[in-house]
Amino acid sequence: MRIGELAERAGVSTRTLRYYEARGLLPARRSVNGYRVYGDDDLRLVEQIRTLQDVGFGLEETRPFVECLQAGHPAGDSCPASLDVYRRKLAELDVLIGELQAVREQVGAQLVRAEAELPRGPEPLCELGRAGQDEPG
Repeated sequence: MRIGELAERAGVSTRTLRYYEARGLLPARRSVNGYRVYGDDDLRLVEQIRTLQDVGFGLEETRPFVECLQAGHPAGDSCPASLDVYRRKLAELDVLIGELQAVREQVGAQLVRAEAELPRGPEPLCELGRAGQDEPG
């Protein structure tokens, strides 16, 4: 298949495919007339790259998976280098989750403090809360 068909089937632009080629992730064979020619293996490769990028992997992080596919492993992630990338990504995610939990705890503490400072009883609402009450209905 030619570049336009591969792009359509993979759901990417031809520009993206050329970029993958320039980065050495997508090999391009040329026909006699100079057109890029791709096969089903190339489609699988592009789909693997997109799947990984969709869940947060950087383009360079996909390289071991591409190489694993090119080495004949059908899943693309059963090679030691691919497993290492998975491990690094999980470690990064664990750090981010920890940071988000700390922020959540801080926001929760601020909410508890703010709720404790709410006036009790029939005190007037703050000015923002009364803005629309003075107008005739």
